Amino acid sequence: MTGRAAALPTTRALALAAIALEAGAAILDVYASDFAVGHKDDASPVTEADARAEAIILKRLAEYQPDVPVIAEEAASAGQVPAVGDRFFLVDPLDGTKEFVRRNGEFTVNIALIEAGVPVAGVVYAPALGMMAVGDRQHGAFEATLTPDTDVRQVRWRPLRTRDVPAAGPVAVASRSHRGEETEAFLARHGVVDTTSAGSSLKFVLVARGVADLYPRLGRTMEWDTAAGQAVLEAAGGIVLTLDGAPLGYAKRERGFDNPHFVAWGRPPAA
Repeated sequence: MTGRAAALPTTRALALAAIALEAGAAILDVYASDFAVGHKDDASPVTEADARAEAIILKRLAEYQPDVPVIAEEAASAGQVPAVGDRFFLVDPLDGTKEFVRRNGEFTVNIALIEAGVPVAGVVYAPALGMMAVGDRQHGAFEATLTPDTDVRQVRWRPLRTRDVPAAGPVAVASRSHRGEETEAFLARHGVVDTTSAGSSLKFVLVARGVADLYPRLGRTMEWDTAAGQAVLEAAGGIVLTLDGAPLGYAKRERGFDNPHFVAWGRPPAA
């Protein structure tokens, strides 16, 4: 991020926040019920909450920015992927469905705006935890505690900022559901002194908040899994790089919109 952070989230960040809040309310309705769990072709779980949240987000984004295409997880899984240019939205209506099914609260609504392959604005909302983080490139990142009936323009937004690595060594955050020997070896090579686990895109938020210094993801993810979290982290001063040191970019249609392995850093790593 360049320049100083604004006093409040930008208008477009608040617009995405309001949409995520409405989707989160629908998710919580399902969360409180005896919901059924299905499975997609890749064996990943899916629930009514995924579909209800995505329908709300698609409707509201069409009202907000009718000329901007949207790639959304459930539609993409059904083969509905629009042509996109330099500007489009990426949506994961319920990131961390495994956490949703386990009822541990660590699932999120992710909405991001992509421009020229870069996530320039995004929202990560954890409805069961009452936590929302927003970021707008060059205008700062913020978080708030809220409920589904909150007006996002009236809540107390707290700035998010990454930290310098402590003298004692870096703290990592790793996936609660996807962690293996390769990740453990990476943590050891980088002198990580402590590791915490979290689900969904909350890992990006922990780094943005300055309670962790890096988040390695050495496994498959899709663009809609990461774009909103990356937008928040980079607005807070962090950076997301592939293992060869390149910025993690978007609109990778030739890859089927999946990501290479990457590391989210609170501060750019030393060369």
